[in-house]
Amino acid sequence: MLLIKWYGENIRMKILVTGAKGMVGTALVNNLKTIQDGRNKTRPDIHIEEIYEYDIDNTLEELEKYCKECDFVFNLAGVNRPENTEDFMNGNFGFASTLLDTLKKYDNKSTIMLSSSIQATLAGRFGTSEYGKSKKAGEELFFDYSKETGTKVAVYRFPNLMGHSRPKYNSAISTFCWAVANDEEFTVNDRSTELEVLYIDDLVEGMYDLLEGKEQRCEFDGVETVDKEDGRYCYIPVTHKVTLGEIVDLLEQFKNQPKTLMMPKMPDGSFAKKLYSLYLSYLPKEKFAYSLKMNCDDRGSFTELVHTEDCGQVSINISKPGITKGQHWHNSKWELFIVVQGHGLIQERNINTGEIVEFEVSGDKIEAVHMIPGWTHNIINLSETENLVTVMTCNEVFNPAHPDTFFDPVK
Repeated sequence: MLLIKWYGENIRMKILVTGAKGMVGTALVNNLKTIQDGRNKTRPDIHIEEIYEYDIDNTLEELEKYCKECDFVFNLAGVNRPENTEDFMNGNFGFASTLLDTLKKYDNKSTIMLSSSIQATLAGRFGTSEYGKSKKAGEELFFDYSKETGTKVAVYRFPNLMGHSRPKYNSAISTFCWAVANDEEFTVNDRSTELEVLYIDDLVEGMYDLLEGKEQRCEFDGVETVDKEDGRYCYIPVTHKVTLGEIVDLLEQFKNQPKTLMMPKMPDGSFAKKLYSLYLSYLPKEKFAYSLKMNCDDRGSFTELVHTEDCGQVSINISKPGITKGQHWHNSKWELFIVVQGHGLIQERNINTGEIVEFEVSGDKIEAVHMIPGWTHNIINLSETENLVTVMTCNEVFNPAHPDTFFDPVK
């Protein structure tokens, strides 16, 4: 049962987030605020009145207030790198007890989410994990509380989390990203070690699902998640299994991209796409910008911007007033010319039939023009005073050993 208040036509919640300054807490609070103030419109059924942020530097008096007033609890507080082993139990079990006792004091039966760990399965290599034992004890505390009070409890056993966090702390991936981005040394003991990884954005989306009552439930077979509609646990289905070797190889490609211009394949939803975003978040400010090689001559310049493994390249061409560029054709290579500044003329001639087509182009009316295989083509700057700036895409990266480019004036 959610304790809610009615404001006009919307149900608005007061949400308590414990561990609000940790990696997950920071990301969740940041994103909840975008829903609260209307910047994020992807979840129209979630309406937030207040977000209570609680962490180790808050007071018990504040916890009392939050537990009295909140309508939903994300319990992300925990300890994973204590100085003493016994602090695992104090941090992961002790605070949970305090939180539940305080909620019970005010008869607050708001839904509670618990951030646990796959180590709580105590399966395989986690069998002797003190961290896992403390997380398991915390889980049972929440399940017992649910039985006693009738409160809905959502326990998530997260695998390795991937998000922006302090390097050299509790995330190997964060440490690798930081080290590569900042030219620091790091060690990979076994490249074949496989991790199951949950990206922070996917976790946040899962928390939105929970707020909407659309969470997915499961049981566990050892460390493997087994989807089950009435399962005891909750889970987020979007995870990635990847080896340490694959991670560091991708990071080296990311690091070299400003020099090679080659962007690795990053399909939507892929691990590589998420890792690249995380890697960029660790770049020092002096690496935010990087120089590109401008190939300049009396006609203007040609600058390659980015190469891709399967979609060719993108370049910027600048033609000085009155200049004609191109005058060649390709067998299989094709291009798109997109004038973004200036006034120009694109001409194409079929090399077999002699047919000619012309396109007058301008930065005032942006359009894309295909350079068709088997049609020799050029681009002419019609202005006497202004440069012509053209974005050029090509279906392949230029290969000097096989240029597929043959000089032949259009007229």
